[in-house]
Amino acid sequence: MLNEFTKYERARILGARAFQIAMNAPLLIKISQEDLEKIKFDALKIAEVELNSDILPISIKKPLPKKKREVLKRAKEQKFSEKKVEEIKAEEEEISQEGEIMELATPDDEKEETSGSEE
Repeated sequence: MLNEFTKYERARILGARAFQIAMNAPLLIKISQEDLEKIKFDALKIAEVELNSDILPISIKKPLPKKKREVLKRAKEQKFSEKKVEEIKAEEEEISQEGEIMELATPDDEKEETSGSEE
């Protein structure tokens, strides 16, 4: 049962039970006075002992995703003729030749632009 809980669920259970114990709720497991002194009457430690002994009457409801089946269709490959492929390559080359390569702006360039526009 202990392995079924996530760390968040475990922390929530321990916190809730430790709070109950701190508010003088009866213990669900018999712990000797000597053992209580060893753990210094710590409510969280007592809650942990109770959780590890699988005696806590606390249950967790986990929402699970709905299992839904969906048929996925494979995308159709587009087939181009040799002529169409050459046209696309030529168009790409034309765009790359006409394209302008932009450089990164430096703070000095920005100062020059602002000082020139103020005059």
